[in-house]
Amino acid sequence: MADRHGVAARTLGLRRRLFLKVCAALGAAAALLGSRHAIAQAAKAAGADAETLSDVLGGLFQKHYKKMSREEVKEAVARIQRRAKRQYGADISVGTEPPMEGVVFGYALNISKCKGVRKCVEACVAENNMGPGSPIQYIRVLELDHGDMNLNRADHYYEAETVPRPGKFYLPIQCMQCDNPPCVKACPVEATWQERDGITVVDYDWCIGCRYCMTACPYWARHFNWSAPTLNAEALNPDTHYLGNRPRPRGVVEKCTFCIQRSRKGRQPACVEACPTGARIFGNLLDADSDIRYVLENKTVFRLKEDLGTEPKFWYYTD
Repeated sequence: MADRHGVAARTLGLRRRLFLKVCAALGAAAALLGSRHAIAQAAKAAGADAETLSDVLGGLFQKHYKKMSREEVKEAVARIQRRAKRQYGADISVGTEPPMEGVVFGYALNISKCKGVRKCVEACVAENNMGPGSPIQYIRVLELDHGDMNLNRADHYYEAETVPRPGKFYLPIQCMQCDNPPCVKACPVEATWQERDGITVVDYDWCIGCRYCMTACPYWARHFNWSAPTLNAEALNPDTHYLGNRPRPRGVVEKCTFCIQRSRKGRQPACVEACPTGARIFGNLLDADSDIRYVLENKTVFRLKEDLGTEPKFWYYTD
């Protein structure tokens, strides 16, 4: 039964995309057969001027990221940059850096050092272009009673003048970058996948917004954007990656990528740098001399919901 539903979902997703392409082809043919005035009117109806009609059509016929040629990737990047300039009045760079050889990223968090101040959340929102006051936050800091690890009783939205509060401890959660990610299996159009460096990414232009991946994720780590990010040129982070923090279209699912725009350049994720207590450790699991390996080999660590077999690459420990 599950396989039948999966096939049906994939079929619906493919039919939707095929329908859009057919409509685009018919519209393009009509524009080409019409006058220059007709082309301008079509562009205006699409919410663009005559010079960006080609971008509208290019986006509709765009392939899956993994199937694009280098030239097609360059064209897609150029369209993203032009769109950012029109929408936010800012020039952005859109990286396409592939995974580094001999690198698999991992994360560890010292619960005894986390004080619940949420500086990591603020840094993540700014770095990943979610916009000030965004309802989407890739990092969720849970407040629990000491001795209680039942996440169903955690307070996701605690408000306190000062933290930590007496009798409480704090447990940040985000994408666990699982080795066996259920979200990838759930996607009917293969818009999400795991890269060689262990990061699970999303092709935001291929996502159909069905939210099956959100249902499959046991860590509340995927987020559907009901609206486009509220950004201006000052708030926009111009250093982006195609599979990461570039401005996303409305109606797709977003997630943490271990700040792919930073980590694939040898930098630390924004949350690591922002943590005022040094509770966050990030690095290459294949490097025997890395901080993350030291933690795994010398501390008593655990992972959330290990019984599900998702094999998270995100560990917790205490001093």
